[in-house]
Amino acid sequence: MATSQAVAPSAASNVSFSLIRLLSLPWLDRSIATIACIPLAWGAYYRYQHFHHGFPLIASVLNILILIVTMVIRRPPRRVTPNPWYWLLAFVASYWQILILGFLQAGQTLVSNRITTFLAALGLLVMVWARFSLGRNIGLVPAQRELVSSGAYAFMRHPVYTAVLLTNGAFLLRAFSPLNALLIGLGIFWFIPVKSLVEEDFLRADPEYADYMRRVRARWIPFVV
Repeated sequence: MATSQAVAPSAASNVSFSLIRLLSLPWLDRSIATIACIPLAWGAYYRYQHFHHGFPLIASVLNILILIVTMVIRRPPRRVTPNPWYWLLAFVASYWQILILGFLQAGQTLVSNRITTFLAALGLLVMVWARFSLGRNIGLVPAQRELVSSGAYAFMRHPVYTAVLLTNGAFLLRAFSPLNALLIGLGIFWFIPVKSLVEEDFLRADPEYADYMRRVRARWIPFVV
């Protein structure tokens, strides 16, 4: 019994290591990225066809299109999390906007359209800034590629999620209902406090990223939080 117990963890470790090496193959990584983008593209098309909330909707759709382009040309990872719960969380957070499409309501406008347009435009600018800063270092599941500490990432550790907060907030203010607030609020919750913390828990094992966390204290809003 003692021998079998000693062998089992080693076998599991070897399987995990082999899986990570397999997922790091460039052709397989980009194939997975392409397949993962299909639901996102459909979600963007669905929202464009069924919701008419002006620029907040356009900004949200453009965010998704930018994500798709950068995902398809992304750099293969050096290290991928083997934790199945991290994978599940990543997919729930990434596809939440698609899962709730059939439940969203037309809602009502709470503030001036100028305010929601400004928030959406700001979110789009932050998203473009963050995506150009990242270059090809992007993924849905926590993975280690090249560390980026310039551009938007010199001021906050998760500018993409900041953009998600702004564009979703603008959409909610343009189409408010209690149900929309619940669904969109949950989507923001998956991204902002949960997914960012999970990613950092994985990435801080790299001393270089741990040092980056010490240098850039803000997660989502520069110099604030």
